[in-house]
Amino acid sequence: MHHAGNVARTKLDFKDPVSKFAPKVSVFSKAFNPMARSFIKNCLTVLLISAFWLGIQSPGHAQEVLDGVAAIVNGEVITFSQVREIVGDRERSLHDMYTGAELNAKIAETRMAAINELIDRQLILSDFKKNKYNIPQYVIDEHIKTVVREQFGGDRQAFTRTLNAQGYSLEKFRQLETDKIIVQAMRQKNVKIDPIVPPQKVDQYYASHREEFSSQDQVKLRMIVIKQGDLGDDSKKKTADEIRAQLKSGSKFENLAQMYSEDSTQDAGGDWGWIDRKTLNANLTTAAFKLKTGEVSPVINQNGNYYILKAEERKDGTLKPLSEVRSTIEQKLLQIQRQEQQQKWTQSLRKKAYIKMF
Repeated sequence: MHHAGNVARTKLDFKDPVSKFAPKVSVFSKAFNPMARSFIKNCLTVLLISAFWLGIQSPGHAQEVLDGVAAIVNGEVITFSQVREIVGDRERSLHDMYTGAELNAKIAETRMAAINELIDRQLILSDFKKNKYNIPQYVIDEHIKTVVREQFGGDRQAFTRTLNAQGYSLEKFRQLETDKIIVQAMRQKNVKIDPIVPPQKVDQYYASHREEFSSQDQVKLRMIVIKQGDLGDDSKKKTADEIRAQLKSGSKFENLAQMYSEDSTQDAGGDWGWIDRKTLNANLTTAAFKLKTGEVSPVINQNGNYYILKAEERKDGTLKPLSEVRSTIEQKLLQIQRQEQQQKWTQSLRKKAYIKMF
């Protein structure tokens, strides 16, 4: 039995135009009457448009904007709220990874990609209507039953509570899911690919992308870090030299790391575990991968800090044989072919459409 707590834990996906729950629809039927186009609402202001993009500088302010027009596609409006539904989680991740001008550029890039994604979706929906296709209502009914069964264990009340918590009516959810199914079905109908990948293409991909199928060199590393002291104070350098001398005399690396090291691995005896060539900065990486198993580095001075490294074990990178990855490459090449065909199809739709971006 699901309880009210499910509202907080479960989040329905309203973003992806191709839902993982969308059934495969390969047969289209003609509707007797074309669906009427929506009339464009007036009073679109530059203020709303500017506020959305200025939200890059002030995300909190962007949330205060009720809505605005991001683009118009064949008379259909794409709103800023639709864009925010797509980019919300992505932007939160960007805030964890970037700052300043780089963050602003990444957010602008993400929002523009989302607008283009919504434009393509609207073009596909418009093409569906233009051709007077129809998705049978029982397909939508069965799809919603699948969502309730797979995401909520069949608990319809928990499903309804989650919709309400996310600000969606059942009718709105049904329309969003219908759009997803239409987009997926139209892609299946219009994007045709050859399911057979020539062996020579697989061979060529393997030869030119060997790094994808190679495991990286790794070192099981321990490290002692002595952080810089005051300007002109050479006691830190003396401490590092004394530690290195003790190691040379046979003292255990992990014991000295617990006593002297000044980084987060002190309590673990300086244990960094297995590292690859992307774990540390360039200078320390070079020093670490020069070490043989059991070897200890000299004292390394970098930006006033002092480092002593020990390679406990090493693993050389290995290349997986073609026979082991052939099926993986075939699937990847099919996916590339599918994406290229989708792009050609949506580009052909764009050429015949009226599109205005704000």
